[in-house]
Parts: sequence; C-alpha cells; structure tokens
Amino acid sequence: MPVWMLFKELLLLLIMMPLQRNSKACGFVVYQNDKLFQSKTFTAKSNFSQKIISSKTDENEEDQSASVDMVFSPRYNQQEFQLYSYACVYWNLSTRDWDTYGCQKDKGTDGFLRCRCNHTTNFAVLMTFKKDYQYPKSLDILSNVGCALSITGLALTIIFQIVTRKGRKTSATWVLVNLCISMLIFNLLFVFGIENSNKNLQTSDGDINDIDLDNNDVPQTDTINIPNPMCTAIAALLHYFLLVTFTWNALYAVQLYFRLIRTMKPLPQHFILFISLIGWGVPAIVVAITVGVIYSQNGKNPQWELDYRQEKICWLAIPEPNGVTKSPLLWSFIVPVTIILISNVAIFIIISINVLWKNNQKLTSTKKVSSMKKIVNTLSVAVVFGITWILAYLMLVNDDSIRIIFSYIFCLFNTTQGLQIFIMYTVKTKIFQSEASKVLTSLSSIGRSKLLSSVTRPRLRVRPRLRVRMYKFLRSLPTVQEHFRLLETSPSIEEITLSENDKAKESM
Repeated sequence: MPVWMLFKELLLLLIMMPLQRNSKACGFVVYQNDKLFQSKTFTAKSNFSQKIISSKTDENEEDQSASVDMVFSPRYNQQEFQLYSYACVYWNLSTRDWDTYGCQKDKGTDGFLRCRCNHTTNFAVLMTFKKDYQYPKSLDILSNVGCALSITGLALTIIFQIVTRKGRKTSATWVLVNLCISMLIFNLLFVFGIENSNKNLQTSDGDINDIDLDNNDVPQTDTINIPNPMCTAIAALLHYFLLVTFTWNALYAVQLYFRLIRTMKPLPQHFILFISLIGWGVPAIVVAITVGVIYSQNGKNPQWELDYRQEKICWLAIPEPNGVTKSPLLWSFIVPVTIILISNVAIFIIISINVLWKNNQKLTSTKKVSSMKKIVNTLSVAVVFGITWILAYLMLVNDDSIRIIFSYIFCLFNTTQGLQIFIMYTVKTKIFQSEASKVLTSLSSIGRSKLLSSVTRPRLRVRPRLRVRMYKFLRSLPTVQEHFRLLETSPSIEEITLSENDKAKESM
C-alpha cells in the first residue's frame, strides 16, 4: 500500500538525483493525503495518515536524464501487521492511476525499502500487509464440555423420541426430533469446524529482505488474506443450521400455542409437510440470498469471502463501525433471530399465564401440580423455545467485566441446551424412569447373586469389612430403585391439557 498508508510518519526519505554539470534545480512536495490521487486499481482500506511525494524541475519538459532513488523506512504496528510485499509506482497523469513504468525495486539495507525511477513525477510505495491475526489456541473449555454434553444428550433424545413415538402425537415428536437434529449438527460443526485452518499455516515474520524484488506489479488492495473456501463453507453451514434451529424453536412454540391455547381448532391439513418446508427451507433461502448478494457485489475481489465471514474463525463477519448497514451478521442473522425470540417470548408468556400457572378448579390435573413442578414445566418450555439466547444481547454491554460475566453465563446456558432438552424431555418422562427402574432392579438382583456365590466359595477370601460394605450397598439398591421410581416427573405441558381436551371433547 502507499508509503502513506499504515505509516504514522516517514522515518527516513532520501531522494538522490545524479549531479550533472548542467543540472537544473528540483523541488519536492509532500502531500498529506491522497485525495488528488484516487486509484481505480488499488484499494486502500486503512485509515492512517496518507503521504505522497511529488518532484518538479525548473524546466517545462520532463528531464529524461534524471533518475530518482528513494529509500523509505516504514513504521507500522508489527504486532497487528506483517509486511507482505510492496511496489514502486508513480502517478500516471494520462491514465489517472498508479503505474510502474520506469520504476523498479532495489535491494536495500535492513529495515529499508528502496525504489528507483528513471523519471521525476509523483511517487508512492504501494505496500501490502498480511494481518497477523491472533487465532484462539483452542475453543473455550466450557464451550467444549457443554457442546460435548449437548451432543450426547441430543443424540439420546432423538433415539428416545423415535423409539417411544407411539405414545405421543406425531406432530409433537416430529418437531422436537427436527429441532434436536438441527441443534446436533450445529454443535458438531461448532466443535470441529469453527476454527480457521489457516491459523496452522506458517507465515513470514515480515522481514523486508525476504520480499520478492522482481515483482513490481500494482497490488489490488492493501491487505492480503489467504483464501480458505472450506472455512467459508463451514461458516455458511453454521449460519444455516443455527437459523434452522431457531426456526424449529419458533415452530415448536407455534405448535404448542395451537394445541394448548386454541385447543378446539384442529391443526391445518398437511401440517407436518408445511412446517418441514418452513423449518428447513426458509433458512436455506436466507443463507443463499446472503451469499449471493455478497458475491455479486464483491465477486471480482479474490478476498470477497471476508465480506461474509471472519478471518479468525469460520463465522459471520463482524461489521466495521461505518459498515453496519451492509453487514450480513445484522440482516441475515441478528434481525431474523430477534424476530423469532420476540415471538417466542410472547407465546411463552401466554402459555405460562394461561396454562402452566393457572389454577383451574375444573381441571383436576392442575390441582395435583405443585409449585416446584410448575417451575420445572416452565423451564422445559423456556429451554425448547430458546429463551436463554436473550442473554446474548447482554453481552453487548460496554463494560468489559460485566460483559465477561454475561459471556460465561451465556456459554453455560446455551452450550448445554441439548443436555437440558435431554433432561426435560427424556430423563423426566415416565417411560424413561420406568425403564430405568427395571434396569436398577435387574442390577440389584445380579449383584446379590454374585455376592452370595462369592461368599459360598471356600477358596475366595474377602475381608469381612469389605464384604459387609458390599452387602449393605447391594441391599440399598432396591431402596434407590424405589426412590427413583417415586421421583416421577410432573405432568408435561402437553399431558396437563391433552387429557382434559379429550374429556372436553367427550362431553360435547
């Protein structure tokens, strides 16, 4: 990029012209910005000071015998940027753009850039830098552990919902299974694919002596980024499956609203096919339009991918302060997710007031539901509605200490969302607890038989204390099993109402 880009100042500038007997006087001007030199070829994105050097002799015609040697020592943030290459150029008045005709790069001393031109005009050094991104060494431990628990819980929930689907409504099982599948794929992509593989590439330390001196072409931009189509694909898949997850959250909320609030009205025809097209199709349209618009606007730029995703991680690009309105993160993710969360919160409040916490004397089932069980049911609905994602907005606080606290809370609640679904919709169901009670009973009987057989063997010597402890432990298994059996889940939100709906239909 130009000598004036990314340079706070010029440490040294030497301009040498061959002294001849009839040499004429020569003057030099330093422009503080590039407003008079708007290039169509080179694009500079940095906002540092911009300086251009102009020279002029006292003759009207250009001195063909003059040559100019320029030596520059650039100053830039070496922790953030690495010098990648540079080009020695001049301003071509006929084309109104930078040109390299008559200019070449020369090998300079350590830390200096040297250019030589066989004419005098407006000179600049177009420098290109590679950003030295500080890639995260690894994903946060809390995120890894939470995602691992969620992946396990979601897989078990999918299997449980499919195996035990006969005892429930088909539409309810279909929505929950699709929600779990989309969330499971997103967690897998997040754990194994969100890190940019370019972080493992070896990069130079920006040594000027290692720069290719033969190539003096005008660069297209001031920063160079190594293309990574795989990272862009991962970012698009993460974008898609997270939108799919939120869409199924919204569909589950709408379905629950129809079944619990508008109980007398049946679901529309082909409801499962309709919600499937919405759940998997609408996010695909959003992602396709986003990528298509960005590519159509920046497709000629080989680094167009960075207008869609970040360089540090394979996720949507964070907008610059002056480019928020063109941000894909804003229009293709934050806006649709905000709309979904607002609608889910509204439905959640309606269901909580009218179903979960309403004591209807005519409904005998609600009389038996304690306050603790109501809280559990409320939490189960909040989890599957994705209400905890509201915590993400609290991470926008300017105070770093408060933002870190909310970041940990957000990570704890949302990386374990799959585990929460497994607990609320699998572990706390009567079918699961009944099967678990049978397993504990069989384990206790097997353990007793093994202990008795070991005691009756004359050759096996077991310490008396250890034998007593094992015997007491095995005797306690039936008690544990009984407690586990009695720890019955509260009636789920659907069980509370569906039974009453059936009674209401029979009385009609």
